[in-house]
Amino acid sequence: MADETSSAATTVLIGSSEHVKVAVHDFGGPPRPGAPTLLFTHATGFHGLVWAPVAGRLTDRFRCVAVDLRGHGVSQTPPTASLAWTAVADDVLAVVDALGEEDGGPLHGVGHSMGGAALVLAAARRPDAFGSLWLFDPAIVPLGDAPPDMENPMADAALRRRPRFASFDEAIERYRRKPPLDALHPDALAAYVHGGFAEEEDSVRLRCDPLTEAAVFRGAPASGAWEALAEVGLPVAVVVGRVEGLSPAAFAARIVERLPGGVLLERPGVGHFGPLEDPVSAAVDIGDWVASHS
Repeated sequence: MADETSSAATTVLIGSSEHVKVAVHDFGGPPRPGAPTLLFTHATGFHGLVWAPVAGRLTDRFRCVAVDLRGHGVSQTPPTASLAWTAVADDVLAVVDALGEEDGGPLHGVGHSMGGAALVLAAARRPDAFGSLWLFDPAIVPLGDAPPDMENPMADAALRRRPRFASFDEAIERYRRKPPLDALHPDALAAYVHGGFAEEEDSVRLRCDPLTEAAVFRGAPASGAWEALAEVGLPVAVVVGRVEGLSPAAFAARIVERLPGGVLLERPGVGHFGPLEDPVSAAVDIGDWVASHS
């Protein structure tokens, strides 16, 4: 399939399980061969291009690629495909395999929320895939804390999301003034809207349908990521912002205890959307972490 190129990244589709085709956005990297590659994964309801403000500050040292996981962004997801988080981990490993076919440097995972959990699941299955992980507020629920049949406010909120706006500009203006997306850096908000909405004849429409987003949120308690933590022996930075409401940051210390190589890094100046709130500081954190583990 031919590459699709935007001003920020070159995008290709690669095959995953259940006939899913995930989008991989390549932000580029340094011209020297063998530089480390960073694989960015996103939170529920987002997409890979939201990492552009962070990745753009790292491509002088690292090759940076981001994935649109199934049901998100421009990935192609058949209606029969599973949205379970174990299947989302299939998408991560599909990208790992595609990158492994190239003559590149070591691979490091950078994940946010659901994307962090997907990286843990992938690393547990494939111990040699990554040199390290940097996870911001990974959405990993301790076993027994959230039974699968419990109420899920995040899923309920997703179902109430407005699926259409008259234009990209209207969507940006709406989100800029309304929590929780009002916390995003302007560049991250613009990246979210332009990558997360499809342009139609007289409007723009959410690519991640509210029903899909709700289904992914409902899969969190049964993701299997909590059980997988003990199988991930590589260095893992669990980075957390303020504990706010249902923020996964509340579980961070317990997550680190289960990781053989886990380190807790606290960033109280940001909330759950930390890398999207302060991409400059996130890029510094990620660059320092990867440099020390390459």
